[in-house]
Amino acid sequence: MNNGAKEFRPSWMPAESADAVADSPPPVPKGPITIGKSAGRGPVTIGKSLGTKKPVSLGASKPVSLGSAKLATPAPASAPAPAPAPAPALVATPATSSTHANDADDNADDEEIDENDPLWKATLQLAKGDREQALKLLEDPDALMAYPEVVAALAAADAAESEAVDADVHVSSATSADEAKEDASDSSRIAEVEVKTASLALSGSGSSSNLKEAAASAEIDVDTGDAKDCDPREHLNMVFIGHVDAGKSTLSGSILYLMGMVDSRTIEKFEREAKQRNRDSWFLAFILDTSEEERAKGKTVEVGRAYFHTETQRYTILDAPGHKNYVPNMISGAAQADVGVLVISARKGEFETGFEKGGQTREHALLAKTLGIHHLLVVVNKMDDPTVEWAKARYDECVSKLKPFLKSCGYVIKRDVKFVPISGLTGANVLKEVESSVCPWWKEMYTSSQHNTNTATLIETFDSLHIEGRDAQKPLRIPVLDRYFERGTQVLGKVESGTLTMGDEIVVSPTKKTLKVDAIYINEEKVKSAKPGENVLIKFNCQVEDFQKGYVVCHQVAACPSPRAFSAQLFLVDLLENRPIFCSGYEAILHIHTLEVEVVVTDLICVIDPTGKKVKRPFAKTGQQCVAKLKITADLKTCLEKFDEYPALGRVTLRDEGRTIAIGKVVGISRDVEK
Repeated sequence: MNNGAKEFRPSWMPAESADAVADSPPPVPKGPITIGKSAGRGPVTIGKSLGTKKPVSLGASKPVSLGSAKLATPAPASAPAPAPAPAPALVATPATSSTHANDADDNADDEEIDENDPLWKATLQLAKGDREQALKLLEDPDALMAYPEVVAALAAADAAESEAVDADVHVSSATSADEAKEDASDSSRIAEVEVKTASLALSGSGSSSNLKEAAASAEIDVDTGDAKDCDPREHLNMVFIGHVDAGKSTLSGSILYLMGMVDSRTIEKFEREAKQRNRDSWFLAFILDTSEEERAKGKTVEVGRAYFHTETQRYTILDAPGHKNYVPNMISGAAQADVGVLVISARKGEFETGFEKGGQTREHALLAKTLGIHHLLVVVNKMDDPTVEWAKARYDECVSKLKPFLKSCGYVIKRDVKFVPISGLTGANVLKEVESSVCPWWKEMYTSSQHNTNTATLIETFDSLHIEGRDAQKPLRIPVLDRYFERGTQVLGKVESGTLTMGDEIVVSPTKKTLKVDAIYINEEKVKSAKPGENVLIKFNCQVEDFQKGYVVCHQVAACPSPRAFSAQLFLVDLLENRPIFCSGYEAILHIHTLEVEVVVTDLICVIDPTGKKVKRPFAKTGQQCVAKLKITADLKTCLEKFDEYPALGRVTLRDEGRTIAIGKVVGISRDVEK
């Protein structure tokens, strides 16, 4: 916006009229001015329309009524729509010439009133016949809509004129065929809500808050374009994990830049910002670390999300925090992932810090396996560091130390784990293979499939992966990760099983509320359906409070159970020094799919010895396996499934005082205490 001097011109006056009356500008109306019926249109409000804070201007706008809250989209001033035939108006319209503008200024109080206008009748009735009081009421439409009589009058009038409104909207020659279809759909939805609003008001059972809510729900869905078929390419969710400062965010940003998802101008802006902070090497991390806290400290706090694709596959990057204080956030990100990218720093001293006891390299690798990671890519980063300089000895040292530990976590090295040396900052070996003059030993290593790797670059390794076990025929399961309100309730989650289609009737567990799917989005693109493995944004016409993190979207045929107690087979990883005994009464935090909740051990069913024999004992210690019954103590309904039936909803992690103490799976559900 230009901050210099500018001419005064109200928003409702064309530019040419403003020039003509520059010496005596008319006053801006203090309240909204309402126009009565005009060429079949409903009442049009200038000022604040119900359901929106944006000003609505005249011209070639679509009609806006107080009862329907239909948003106007003004046409450019240079090409106004043909003026409709004049009709009696409740309040006079502002003039569009200098003569009329001066007349409006001199005779602001001499409005012509249409005594038959339903809005005027209802307002005059509220004012008990006092015309001056009625005009004051019209100046505040938000307060006016608190009266059921006004809502009912507007709804009835708009419903009766809906056909005329729909026909008049299509008069403009600038309206395309697609816009015409959209307008017809919008009019139908508005009429439906208006009928509901009118019935509430006429029956006398609707409070003012209910009436406002019903009217506000008529806001138009402005989604453009028809829904498309889902992209047939396989979709992989990839979580970047590892110790703090290993280079996860820098590598994620480097991939997005090399794959063309970020333009060079944006990168230049981030370079300048990083230089101002005296952190020149952080500029790529700024692509996903968007908050001021993350950029100032150089530490990821929330899980970053981004998308890219190749010719054969589509990918979602989940950039998890590496600091031990944010492990719960890392768990929520890894719970959505199919592939884990364990980023290791080859720099002398950094690898040892992350890998020793208490380092996040160990905990993240263990949690990734527990949370259902199918493939683990170990990326040895910072190979270009002066302490390394692409030395084969350093690479082999890191790999040789990691293999035994990963095997102890449950990974099958020859099947599940691959190793790739890279430099995230320079992009070497990410998209293009590192030059032989820089790293002469890498080509020989991957051509001979050493360390289970036979691809040259990181992107080629991504494309070689395939996820099995996704069943589109099973009952629908979508754990809710987040929700917010934007022209309807938007719910974010990952399709774990089944298929979601637009128009489906779904059930929200554990509340058992039934809703209809209004729209489905994948990577901000509207689609007809979503298959397993897709991260989806689902739109519902409901209250945002109907969803909470950890709820599960299901089909009505087979809803997800919500027990208060369940049995789990656990492996005790590392109990606390001050609480070395795992027994009845032990309290901890349970992490399951997208939810974290407090639980208590009510019974230690048995301990499993190294031979697999189940022994009845009163307690268990670190390194042992056991089967325990857990009860949810928090006043929060929880959805979960047996691991054998739905693995994604049956994996459990127990944490205590910021440390992972046990991992395991759900083996039984106490359905008798289900609520």
